[in-house]
Amino acid sequence: MKPLNKVKIEWSPKFAYAIGLIVTDGNLSGDGRHISFTSKDYDLAFLYKECLELDNIVGKKSRVAGAEKIYSIVQFGDVSFYKFLLSIGLTPNKSKTIGKLKVPRKYFYHFLRGCFDGDGNINEFKHRESQHTQLRVRFFSASKKFVDWLRGNTIKNGIKGYYGSVGKKKSVYVLEFAKADSIKLLNLIYKENCGIFLERKYLVAKKYLLAWRNWYTRLP
Repeated sequence: MKPLNKVKIEWSPKFAYAIGLIVTDGNLSGDGRHISFTSKDYDLAFLYKECLELDNIVGKKSRVAGAEKIYSIVQFGDVSFYKFLLSIGLTPNKSKTIGKLKVPRKYFYHFLRGCFDGDGNINEFKHRESQHTQLRVRFFSASKKFVDWLRGNTIKNGIKGYYGSVGKKKSVYVLEFAKADSIKLLNLIYKENCGIFLERKYLVAKKYLLAWRNWYTRLP
């Protein structure tokens, strides 16, 4: 029987998805033991707990003392899992320092789906002149090294994103994909997804799945 609140360290679609969530919304404490995950989206926190097969409840917290508790949080201690996260490239206070991670290629797009559900979005808008629907898939990170690493992995499938920066101090980097590449990327992110995804984002993406067949491009 698996000990309470202990994570089975074995790569799988669910495990890779959870690692993606930790990268975007997780935190490694400085004590070498505790890992926390915080999100405004309760469903995402529940998915995280489910993927790691945790028995913890999903708690509630606020960013400021006395304020409404609108954030969902899952926190637990596991020294072995903590050390594993360090071994693949995660660190405490990782936001600006994270770079290349040791994620098996086989599970990269499951991992990326976790990143997408955590800190990505789909932007739909009308072209000013043609009024045709335009599409952009975007990932956000405070680390340019991490954005570069993500881009290097999608390029291996012929999907060429480009990046810029946003915010008052241009301190947040954005990896963005144009329409054709966004469609190809969504098809890889949701391919054989084992039902593990944030439903509200999937419902937006769903209309574009298999839409690449209508383009002159093809998935490698």
